[in-house]
Amino acid sequence: MASSPRTWRPRSSPPLRWLWASPFASAALPVSAAAKRELRVAACGGELDAILLRPVDTRALLLLAHGAGAGMRHAFMEAIAGELAERGVATLRFQFPWMQRSEKRLDPSPVLHEAVGAAFSEAERSADGVPLFAGGKSLGGRMSSQAAAKGGLAAARGIVFLGFPLHPAGKPSVERATHLQGVAQPMLFAQGTRDALADLTLLRPVVEDLGARARLHLEDDADHAFHVRKKSGRDDARVIASLADAATRFIADVASGTLR
Repeated sequence: MASSPRTWRPRSSPPLRWLWASPFASAALPVSAAAKRELRVAACGGELDAILLRPVDTRALLLLAHGAGAGMRHAFMEAIAGELAERGVATLRFQFPWMQRSEKRLDPSPVLHEAVGAAFSEAERSADGVPLFAGGKSLGGRMSSQAAAKGGLAAARGIVFLGFPLHPAGKPSVERATHLQGVAQPMLFAQGTRDALADLTLLRPVVEDLGARARLHLEDDADHAFHVRKKSGRDDARVIASLADAATRFIADVASGTLR
């Protein structure tokens, strides 16, 4: 059953300005007002490690799946979860099965879809009435949208992509986007302008074709890992904070009914 929406707006100013000059790996420094809980999610014939980070003033909960190159405890995942918590958005991170087994070879897509579905069910149990969202970094976001296109995340109010991997590096294509037309929920595409896995000349038309339910947010000079060069005038921590702001605005707009 879908959670009943609560009307809310994100905080008007970035809550962690003092972190923007910090090293990227430190961007998720103390989230003193958030409770962190280690969980186990039954899925794929075993159990997957998971982490629920829930601020006291939780207004929404985002299932945050990791990418292909690193697990849920990677610095980026820790950082974005911490920044979102500062903005009132709880996150549930989890390990995909191959990462849980400490293997390098990814599981087939059906297994990953099952893992997303099992983790989302855990998120539903943990939501306590706040709106639910799903998504993640790179592969994690793509697997979430594929699961949604198959009808597996019916209670999700929206999908958040942190670096949608539109195509392999050096092999421009839109094949990976074909399933997006089957996703009924609003979608946020947060991308770096130097992302080698998402040629913007291809991604922009994909987002436009999805209509009003899709939103594109760009981080200038950021690559697929959301790293920026020194000459950009920003550092990685500031990019993470900007991503959290964009995700929070999207979540608030969907929860309030502004974006459908």
